[in-house]
Amino acid sequence: MNQSLSLPSFAKINWSLRILGKRPDNFHEIRTTLQTISLHDRLNFALSEDREIVLTSSDAEIPTDDRNLIVRAAHALQERYSINKGALVQLEKSIPVQAGLGGGSSNAAVALLALARLWQIDADANDFISIAAGIGADVPFFLYGGSMLATGTGTTLSALPESGAHSLIVIAPNVSVSTRDAYASLQAASLTSETSEFILSSSQKAVLSSDSAPWLRNDFANDFESVIFDIHPETRRAKDLLLRSGAMAALMTGSGSSVLGVFADDKRQQQALDKIQGEAGWRIFPCVTVSRNEYRRAIGDELFRSHAL
Repeated sequence: MNQSLSLPSFAKINWSLRILGKRPDNFHEIRTTLQTISLHDRLNFALSEDREIVLTSSDAEIPTDDRNLIVRAAHALQERYSINKGALVQLEKSIPVQAGLGGGSSNAAVALLALARLWQIDADANDFISIAAGIGADVPFFLYGGSMLATGTGTTLSALPESGAHSLIVIAPNVSVSTRDAYASLQAASLTSETSEFILSSSQKAVLSSDSAPWLRNDFANDFESVIFDIHPETRRAKDLLLRSGAMAALMTGSGSSVLGVFADDKRQQQALDKIQGEAGWRIFPCVTVSRNEYRRAIGDELFRSHAL
């Protein structure tokens, strides 16, 4: 039996994020295409014989109690499967927080998968999806990785053909955006109609090469941009800088504040990095897309390797 485990915890981007309206339960109906990328945290797990979950983090500002989704995920597993063991968890943080990159949700999903192995849980994939959805809307996605469509509140997932390999630069401006506040700022005019036709600008169409999946060529937009760009002008400036630096397309991811740029190849990505580096207060990450198969190999998980959606 494994006594310890070390796994990457990948970030995500949104190729599109459409807010369709507010539901009677006050949650928002969305349609979004999600993609794992190579930017990642690392989670180190060690088995403990008592039930305590002890979390430490390389980032002192990240809570290590029940406010952290890793701890919530561990407790949810203990409760669901009557587990009497615990774990020591060390988080090596690289993904910016409150930046639209899903770091906390990714951490929670990896914790579920890792602890199931450490605690030798005879897990059922559908049970895990239910547990993950109870922790956070993006957590189920990180059980699978790759390119996926999420609808409803974000927890109804459908597999998509992979987007193809893309070289990216992600800029995290020196601002934090609360997802709750971002949704609260939405006005009716910002929402996307279910029947609306998606029209991309000529600059964005350049990303839609024959190597990209058809779904990516048909929708590359984020309804939060109109709200967040006004509240945090730095996000608009980051997008403009990426486009001026040679990105074929650029888009805010999630509810912000991070912005992604898509580049034709590694050479153009590096040329853009040379132009962008040194921007005061910004964290800049060159990265690539991570396919579902690459994701499964990296985290070494068997439970969701062949589980059909």
